[in-house]
Amino acid sequence: MININNKQIKYGLVLILLFVSVLSFAQQKKWTLQECVDYALENNISIQQSLLDQNLADINENQAKFDFLPNLNANSSYNINTGANINPATNQFENSTFRSASGGISSGINIFSGLQNWKTLQRAKLNKIATAYQLDKIKDDISLFVANSFLQILANKERLKVLQAQNEVTKQNIENTSQLVDSGVLPQGDLLEIKATEATQIQQIIQAENDLFISKLGLAQTLQLEDYVTFDIVDVDYDLIPETILEKQPKAIVEKAKEVINDIKIANSNLEIAKKDLEIAKSNYFPTLSGFVSYNARWSSSQSNPFTGEEITFIDQLYLFDGTSVGLRLNVPIFNQFNTRNSVKRSKIEIERLEFQEKQALLDLESTVYQAYNDALNAKKSYDAALKAEEARALAFNYAKERYDVGLSNAFDLNQSQTQFDNAQSDVIRTKFDFLFSLKVLEFYFGIPITQN
Repeated sequence: MININNKQIKYGLVLILLFVSVLSFAQQKKWTLQECVDYALENNISIQQSLLDQNLADINENQAKFDFLPNLNANSSYNINTGANINPATNQFENSTFRSASGGISSGINIFSGLQNWKTLQRAKLNKIATAYQLDKIKDDISLFVANSFLQILANKERLKVLQAQNEVTKQNIENTSQLVDSGVLPQGDLLEIKATEATQIQQIIQAENDLFISKLGLAQTLQLEDYVTFDIVDVDYDLIPETILEKQPKAIVEKAKEVINDIKIANSNLEIAKKDLEIAKSNYFPTLSGFVSYNARWSSSQSNPFTGEEITFIDQLYLFDGTSVGLRLNVPIFNQFNTRNSVKRSKIEIERLEFQEKQALLDLESTVYQAYNDALNAKKSYDAALKAEEARALAFNYAKERYDVGLSNAFDLNQSQTQFDNAQSDVIRTKFDFLFSLKVLEFYFGIPITQN
């Protein structure tokens, strides 16, 4: 029999409450736009891969610095010789079996090679900058995508709320119409007409719920969250941001975008790297000068003292047959199958290609900004028109409902008016978030963070 005292029960209850609280908190957590963007930037696979590219750029820069240092190498060999072989100690042929060994250490340094090492270091630094711009571009693209997905969820939520509110009104109409039908004031057909409207609204609600789930799923997968079923964002009334960006001329936005948009920075960096590659290729026309120093020692098992006939010990031979070499080595390129010349030509062609890419990037940016500005203006017009249409449809629906309530119109006319009002409300939601995102995009090109309200 198990005995459980009151103290154990209390501890158990506390643990259960803590577990439930943690589970409830985890399930009820709702994400803000800033949290979504920050999490995506920390966990996105493309960003992780780009960070690896940055690590490689750091390694390449360090290697370019290390290339200025002298090298240091050691070598050794051990041989068993039979027949006629050169004795490494005496440098004479011996027709006998003997063992021999040699070893040494050497160091060399590049004194001049057309400043190739210096230019390679500069190229590595430029490549590091270009890699950083590429990472920033990926972050910008992800931030825009997350913001668009976030706003789509908010739009679907508002759409669902509107449909549910409309359905509540329809349910109230069904209740009122049922009483009038029962009392003989209205025909049975009016009640059936309103019930058909309710069925249509239920279908729309189901579709809206599915759209909301799909949009949540899409953002959760973008964030790489495994528990996407409970994923949700904060229920805030996301008002429109100030329209001050529309007060600026498109040309001013383009000039600002040239400074902040990473596409232009990447194009400029790639062009600078290509120019540095040309300088490196040209450096192969120059002669190279290097210095070296080496120390070597030899030993042979057959080596003996010519006066006493005794074999010279291993240690004595190392001191007796060692040598040091110090010198300079000059290498003058005369003919290398036109490799250097063709390498220079290829570098020049690459520069021309990247110059065209840079010009195209500027043209694309200008076209994109003007298109984004025009989209924002049209989105504003559409939103303003939708608001006016909603106001007019609301008045028309209220008028139709008043006529229906006093028996001056039938249920068909009421449903038609309600459908038009429902569509007007949906247009307001759609155009509102289209306008909001278009403003966000335009601000992004002006250097304003996507998460800033």
